[in-house]
Amino acid sequence: MTVRWVLFVFALLASTAPATAAQPPLEAADFLLPNESKMTPFKDRVPVVFVTSNQPEWKTLKGFWTEGTQEDADPASGQKVTRKVVKLKVPLGLTQAPVVPAENAMTVEKWVLGKQLYYDKIMSTNGSVACATCHAPTRGFSDGKRTSTGINDALGPINSPTVFNSAYNRFQFWDGRGSSLEDQAQGPVGNNKEMFGGKADPWEEAVARLRANAGYVKAFNAVFGHAPTRDAAAKAIATYERTVLLGNSLHDKAEAAMRKRVIEEESGKFVLKSEDYASALKDEFAAKGTALKDLGLDAATDAGKADELGKRLLAGRDLFFNKARCTNCHTGDTYTDHGFHNLGIGAKDGELPLDEFGRFVRLPTGHKDTALVGAFKTPGTRGLLWTSPYMHSGDEKTLEQVVDFYDRGGNVNAWLSEKMRDTAAESAYIKARAEGKPVDPAVKTYGPTKKPIIPLKLNLTAQEKADLVLFLRALNGDPLDPIVADPEKFPGK
Repeated sequence: MTVRWVLFVFALLASTAPATAAQPPLEAADFLLPNESKMTPFKDRVPVVFVTSNQPEWKTLKGFWTEGTQEDADPASGQKVTRKVVKLKVPLGLTQAPVVPAENAMTVEKWVLGKQLYYDKIMSTNGSVACATCHAPTRGFSDGKRTSTGINDALGPINSPTVFNSAYNRFQFWDGRGSSLEDQAQGPVGNNKEMFGGKADPWEEAVARLRANAGYVKAFNAVFGHAPTRDAAAKAIATYERTVLLGNSLHDKAEAAMRKRVIEEESGKFVLKSEDYASALKDEFAAKGTALKDLGLDAATDAGKADELGKRLLAGRDLFFNKARCTNCHTGDTYTDHGFHNLGIGAKDGELPLDEFGRFVRLPTGHKDTALVGAFKTPGTRGLLWTSPYMHSGDEKTLEQVVDFYDRGGNVNAWLSEKMRDTAAESAYIKARAEGKPVDPAVKTYGPTKKPIIPLKLNLTAQEKADLVLFLRALNGDPLDPIVADPEKFPGK
C-alpha cells in the first residue's frame, strides 16, 4: 500500500473524529465521509420540494419560493419532528419535477452554498472566472458570445449552453460527456481554458482554496459533515442549478386557456385554437406582461391585434409541429429529444473536420457509432430570446437565421442526420444512376459507393418563416424569480 493511499484512508477515517480534528490532507480532496456531529441537526435542515401544476397544491402557492412546515421522521431516532420546508412552484409548462439524485437531497442550506459557489471566482486560477461568468442570469444563464472566454482571455471552441431547465437534461454539455448536473459542475474547474490552467490536478488546488476559507469550511461542515471536497462542491452547485427553471410562456398560458375552454364547453376536444392564443394575449395586454416584449408588442398601441396575432401564433405552432419538422427533435416540456444530431454545423465544402466530430468522440472505444459523427445535443427551445447566438458554434445570431438554416436543410456532409435529409430524393438519385440516367451534378456523394447526401429543403414562404419565429418567441417564458436570478438575493435577506 503506497504512502499516498495510507494518508488518503487515514483522512477518510479522520472525518468521523471530533470536530477538533486536524484538516484532512489534500489526498482526500475528491471526497470524505460525513461526521454527523458536525452537520446541522436533522430538525433544523430545511428540505426543498418541487410542486408541479398537476398537483392541487400548485395553485395555492403564491410564488416560486414558498416557505412552510411539514412533519418528518428523524432517521436517527425515528421520532416525528416538525420542520421548515421550502416548496418551489415549478413554472407552467413543466409538467414533471426535476429528478433529484437520492445521494444529493435538496436542502436550503445546500442550495445557498451552491449558489455562493456558482457566483464565486475562488475556484479559477487567477480569480477571474466563476460558473456565472459563462452562465450569467442577465444573459439567459449563458454569456451572449459566439464562443466563451475563460481564464487569461482564452477563447473556447464552443457556444456556452444555457442552464435554463438543465435539470431535465439527460446529458450535459453539447457532446453529452456529462450524465448529470453533478458531472457538469466538475467540468469547468478541470478545463485549462475555462477556469484552471497549468495545474496537474486543478480540483486539488480548488479544494485547497476552499479549505483556506473559514466561511466555506463552516458551510461545508454544516451541510456535508466534512471539509470542502470536489464531490460536495459539485453536489452543492448542482442543487442550485436544479432550480433554474424556465416556463410560463405565452404558449403555456394559451394551452391553459384551451383546457379551461374545453372543460367549460364539455367538448372533450383538447385542441388549441387561435382564440386560445388571443385569450392569453388579451390577459397579457391587461397585465402588461413580459410576453408582450417577447413578441415585440406595445401594451398601449397593439392591444387590438390580439385576434390577428392569435391566428399567426396558431399558424406558427402548426408549422413547428408539421411542415417545418421542428418536432423531429424538439419535443416534450423542454422541447428536446435529448438526442444528438449532425446538422452539418462546422462542415467546410461538404467535409467535416475532426474537431467537429461531436458525440462520436465522446463515445467509449468499442462503442463508436458512426451515425453520431458530427452530432451534437438537441437544445431546448425555451428562453431563446435570452440565449443567442445559436447552435453549438454560435454561428447563427438570430432566430430568423436559424429558421433559414433549417429551411435549406442544414449543411451537407457525409454524416448529415437522416432527419435533415431528403431520403426520397437520395433513393431516386441512386436509382437513376444505376439505370444510367442523368443525375444532378450538384449532389454531393461520399465514400467508395458514392453515397448521395441531399439536404431536405423545407421551402417555407416568407410569411411562414415569420409565423414560425413568432411562435418561437412565444415559447420564451417569464423571467426567473429573483431568489434564483439575483446573485445577491438569498433566503431571509
